[in-house]
Amino acid sequence: MYLSQGFSTPQRLHASDNPSPQDAEFDALLALIIEQRQQFQELRHIPRDVIAQMKKAGIFRSATPSRFGGTPMAPHLFLRMIERIGVVDGSAAWVAAFGSANTYLAALPVETQAMIYADGPDQVYAGGLYPLSKATRTDGGWRISGRWRFASGCKGADWIGVGIAVDDGAGGPPIAHMAVCPADEVEIIDNWQVMGMQGTGSHDTQLKDKFVADEWICARAAPARIDEPLYRYPPLAFQAEVHAACNLGLARGALDLAAEMSGGAKLMPGASRLADRGYFRSSLAEGEAKLRSARLFFYETAEQAWQVLQAGDDVPLELNTLLRLSATHAAHIGAEVIQTCFRIVGMGAVQSTHRMQQILRDSLVVTQHAALNDVTLEQAGALLAGLPPTPGFP
Repeated sequence: MYLSQGFSTPQRLHASDNPSPQDAEFDALLALIIEQRQQFQELRHIPRDVIAQMKKAGIFRSATPSRFGGTPMAPHLFLRMIERIGVVDGSAAWVAAFGSANTYLAALPVETQAMIYADGPDQVYAGGLYPLSKATRTDGGWRISGRWRFASGCKGADWIGVGIAVDDGAGGPPIAHMAVCPADEVEIIDNWQVMGMQGTGSHDTQLKDKFVADEWICARAAPARIDEPLYRYPPLAFQAEVHAACNLGLARGALDLAAEMSGGAKLMPGASRLADRGYFRSSLAEGEAKLRSARLFFYETAEQAWQVLQAGDDVPLELNTLLRLSATHAAHIGAEVIQTCFRIVGMGAVQSTHRMQQILRDSLVVTQHAALNDVTLEQAGALLAGLPPTPGFP
């Protein structure tokens, strides 16, 4: 149909009209995801052949510093890439979103980063950083034991981060730090049994009396050691945005699927087609308008922040707040549109294997993420009203 094939489709990744090899690899990735997406639900993670194709498509070098062979991508362009994946599968988009997480690694010493990227720029990082575990100081590093939750994509990761509480020595509260280890040195507890985003493999991880040297540990959200604009982009806002982009893609997929179902077979004798029903047409139109409006706010704000960084300035508090607000708004509006699509297509979508139901379940999980839940709206509203920022926000 015109809407899904025309101007509503997120723009290509490159400015040139001539497809590049990376464009071809990205198209191949989308085709592979469509072919295997049911398998993602059964495996409860994204298999390594799909991760390998994500690497070929440039997903995991998009936040690797250029000095290590990466091709750092402006956030608003990376978000469009995640959105396009979300159109065909939520779990794949969620795991691909962690291509942005290499910005976390930029806070490690440059020498440590050089070791991480010694085998190439396409390194996959996964992190289950909470709850914070206590670490014991020892010569040259820390002894770490603990169990952490929600390490999305850990079964396809090259590196895994865990969260520890480090005493600042000044009598203040412990400071959240990230310790990074090769993935094969971290135990994965296979326990990801959930209603949606089943294919993300967001299992628990565990360490038992593991020594981690100082050079592999940094404070959570510490300034990057890399002097490039991407590494000055607000990290918590970027985390919220990459997950919100999943719901924008899922909503696009739901609207297109609803339109495809509108002229299909009728379940009840004498019943009208969906396309002939007023409520269906009105709801489809309203969903289209809501999604496009949310996308505009979302991408406009991200592009504005990037322009500020390109000019050599830091993102101001007001704009950072709008980044968080636009991400939460996009995630919630996306879920709202999807719920409407599920309702108006009727009984045809109630089977657990139906694509619309999978889209619905995935979208609801996105809105539960700590960076996108209702607390964000409360905190953003406080700042807009002139109140002081809440600790940790934006």
